[in-house]
Amino acid sequence: MDETKTVWTGDLRREYGKQRLHRSDLLEQPIEQFGHWFEEGKPTVLEPNAMALATADGEGRPSVRMVLMKAFDSRGVVFATSYISRKAHEIRDNPYAALLFYWPVLERQVRMTGTIARTSDEESDEIFNSRHPMSRIAARVSRQSLEIDSREELEKAVAEETERLQGQEIPRPSHWGGYRFFPEEFEFWQGGANRLHDRFLYLRNGAGWEIRRLQP
Repeated sequence: MDETKTVWTGDLRREYGKQRLHRSDLLEQPIEQFGHWFEEGKPTVLEPNAMALATADGEGRPSVRMVLMKAFDSRGVVFATSYISRKAHEIRDNPYAALLFYWPVLERQVRMTGTIARTSDEESDEIFNSRHPMSRIAARVSRQSLEIDSREELEKAVAEETERLQGQEIPRPSHWGGYRFFPEEFEFWQGGANRLHDRFLYLRNGAGWEIRRLQP
C-alpha cells in the first residue's frame, strides 16, 4: 500500500440506540451490576468473558491484549497467564492496569481500572486443572512472549511432553498461574442514538461507591 495513502474508515459508522441506561437501572454495587450485564450477555455474546487487558511497563509504555476472565466476585476479576510473559513482567513493574469488556450485540461496554496481584497457589491450581489437558500441556511447554525459531519446534515440545506425561496427572508449572484484578473504578456504557451514549462511573467512596453520570 502507498505509504502516503490514508485509508478512511469513517463511513463504517453504525448507529446505536437499542436501549437506554438510567440511573434508576443501576445496582448500588458495581460488581453486581457487572454480573447482571454479564448474565444478560451470555446467551448472545460470543465469549462474553473475553476482555482487553491494558498494562504498562515501568516507564509507562502501554500494551494491550485480549485475555479470558476465569472468575469474578466481590474482590474483583480473575485471569491466568504465564508468569514469564510480557504482561506478567509489566504487572510486576507496574501493578496498575485497565480492563475493557465490549459486547457489541448489546451495544454495551464495561471499563475497569485498578491494581493486580497474583492469586494463591490453590486458586492457580484450580484454574489450571479446569483447562483441557492439551491446554495444560501447552502451558507447560510454552515460554510465552519469548522468541522461537519455528512452530514445528513448539509442536515437537508439545508432543514430547504429551508422551512423557501420558496416563499421569498434568501438574501446573511454576511459571503459570492466576492473577486477581482489584477494581477501583467501573464505567458502564450503553450505546445511544446520535452518539448520545449513557455512561455511568462508579468511584470508591470509603466502604461504598459513588455513582456519577458522564457526558458521552
